[in-house]
Amino acid sequence: MSRAEAFRIVPARLRFERRSKRIALLGLPRDPDLRRVVAQNLALVPVPSEGLLLTAKLVETLGVRTGENVTVEVLEGERPVRQLVAVSTVDEMIGLSAYMEISALNRMMREGDSISGAYLSVDSDKLALLYSQLKRTPAVAGVAVREAMLESFYSTIAESLRISTLALNFFACLIAVGMVYNGARVSLSERGHELASLRVLGFNQREITFMLLGEQALLTLISIPVGFAIGYFFCAALTAAMRTELYSMPLVVNAKTFATSVLIVAAAAIGTGALLYRTLYRLDLVAVLKTRE
Repeated sequence: MSRAEAFRIVPARLRFERRSKRIALLGLPRDPDLRRVVAQNLALVPVPSEGLLLTAKLVETLGVRTGENVTVEVLEGERPVRQLVAVSTVDEMIGLSAYMEISALNRMMREGDSISGAYLSVDSDKLALLYSQLKRTPAVAGVAVREAMLESFYSTIAESLRISTLALNFFACLIAVGMVYNGARVSLSERGHELASLRVLGFNQREITFMLLGEQALLTLISIPVGFAIGYFFCAALTAAMRTELYSMPLVVNAKTFATSVLIVAAAAIGTGALLYRTLYRLDLVAVLKTRE
């Protein structure tokens, strides 16, 4: 074992005015290394030496603001009731949490240097031996291995999320292709008589193709940034709607997302253009001109 960090977990009820929430109050070292408090932007948030560090969702649930006092009702031991200041907040992605510096938590509990457990950093070649020894130790209630937890996560939640994301992307691609193709086909159907008339008046195949496909290309170019704005708005609204006490999903839209969208729409536009060119090449001028509008 190379490093160890103790922690203390205390069940408590946090109360502010008429709102309350029962949570586990977690005591950590001042600058933890094995159990860091990380915000959604991956910034490390220090644990205050005095007072509480609350997650953003818990602050929203209680209706408290930074600098205000929160009533902490401990639900074990002597059940002390204290007024603590909400010193800072952190926007975590999972659950509701309240953090304190472990020595300050021990002073509030009047219990000395008591701990609930420890985070261990262990060499991989010694992990099996340490795990077996801890399992045989009566004072140890349970052991959790991070690698096993991550493997369980990726085999269940992450895999389900990946499948649903692939399904949504597939249908989004079908919709994008269908919109581009249907728009072009409707334009050809509406302007078929005009294009046939231009051919009769002396325009060649290349010129009428340029008119129709150029119009579709311009509409596609204009629609791409508009689609970006609408898509970003809906993604932000969906992310906000899915924000619960259990978890929250950050909105991540990078350059790869925009590039993929552009490539899909461009491929649909090029394929549609090829089909329209083939249709215009086979256009029956007599039949089109005889058709009533």
